[in-house]
This record gives sequence, C-alpha cells and structure tokens, in this order.
Amino acid sequence: MADQEKEVSEEKEIQDVHENGNQQSEDEMRIEVQDGQLSFIGRDCDSIPPFLANSFGTITTRLDLSFNRLSNLQGLDAFHNLEELVLDNNELSDEAVVPRLPKLHTLSLNKNKITNLDLLLDKLSQNFPSLTYLSLLGNIACPNQLSCLDKDEEDYQRYRYYVLYRLPKLKFLDSTTVRETERGEAQRKGQFLKVMRPPEAAFQGQEDDSAPIPYSPLPHADEKDGGKGGVLGVSKYVYYGRHSEGNRFIKNQDL
Repeated sequence: MADQEKEVSEEKEIQDVHENGNQQSEDEMRIEVQDGQLSFIGRDCDSIPPFLANSFGTITTRLDLSFNRLSNLQGLDAFHNLEELVLDNNELSDEAVVPRLPKLHTLSLNKNKITNLDLLLDKLSQNFPSLTYLSLLGNIACPNQLSCLDKDEEDYQRYRYYVLYRLPKLKFLDSTTVRETERGEAQRKGQFLKVMRPPEAAFQGQEDDSAPIPYSPLPHADEKDGGKGGVLGVSKYVYYGRHSEGNRFIKNQDL
C-alpha cells in the first residue's frame, strides 16, 4: 500500500511539472517584445517568472506586470535597461525588496498594499535616482479617498508636499503634474510633514490602559475603610429682584 501511494505521488509530481512546463512554454511562445516593451498582464503570478528575466531582461525598457498577484520583485534586477515599470493591481507590501535600476524614470504602483510612505521613499530615492514619474494611488500610504474615505484634500496635499520634498526630481505625482509653486512649497514645508511612528518595542511590556479606573467624586482623605462619605445639606436662596419669577404677575403700578 505504501509503495502504491508513493508511485501515485511521484506520478502527480511529474504531471505537475509537465503542466507547469507546458504553461511556461505557452507563455514564452505568446510573449513578444516590441520596441523594448514587454507586457505580462493578468497571469495570476505571485512572482516574476524566471524565463521573463532570462529571455527578455536585457532588451526590455518598458515592463508592464499589472493585474497579477506579485508580492515580491525577485528577478527584477535582471532588467538592467528598464526605464518604465508598471506594477498596478498587485499585492506588493512594505516588505518588497527594490533592486537598483539607475535608468528607471517612470514607476506606477497603484492599488497595492503599501502603507509605510517613509520606507518606500527611502527605497525609491536610493535605487531609482532618475525617477521623474510616480503614482501611488490606491495605497494606504497615499492618503486620498481611493484608499481612505476619512481623508480630505488637505491630507493629500500634505502627502504631495512630503513626497516632493523627498523626491525633488519628480515632474508628475499620481494623476497631476508637479507645479513649480508646489515644488517650492514642498521644499519649504516638507521637512515638517513627516509622520512619526513610534517603534513597536516602545509598546512592549506596558500595562493595558483599557481597564476601567474606579471613579470617586470625593478626595482620597474622605474615603475610610473602603466606604464613601457624603455631605447632605439644604441650600436656601431667595431672589427679591425685579426679574424674579413672582414679578411676572405683578403689574407695574404695583411696584
């Protein structure tokens, strides 16, 4: 019985290899690079297929990998001459490693899972020195109504100032051309718009503050033996002025 199960398992592995190989061969046959442009859209892949880099890495200048399930950019470093990269509608997060591509000037990352703007800008400034076009719409890191309904125009403008401050060569951000007046404001205000995030270690070991605190309306000196003291008294106040309630029924001639 064990031998039969092992044989079935081996046959299934061989079948999977053949199916994957056939699928890859079909993909290779259908892919063409025209004028340096390579499109690999909607193939449901979670990483860049190795054959793309091996076969087309050196001749591709524009790469479109949108509408996949990419969670990493492994293999992207093989595209040495890449100038434009489209990664819209994937699953890229803050953990994605970005290779150095010195010729890249256009990057579109719309509708991914990027939340940490500072971390992303660090990666882009270090690895894409020629970047002039950037789009981050649909990510939490880009605070507009596509990602967060509670954000407004002021939140988005502050985000633009900070991005332009960190990446001063940008000519186009998201869906809008960068104006010179906006660039000047970014250089003036950008350094003050960074969102500070406390490290997670700062919250470790702290007591839970959500527990309710016993309420006492009296000073601690009045609490004896766990009991609560109280004060009972009568306050008597009589108003005899012209605007008292009783004066509403007195005619002027009676005053």
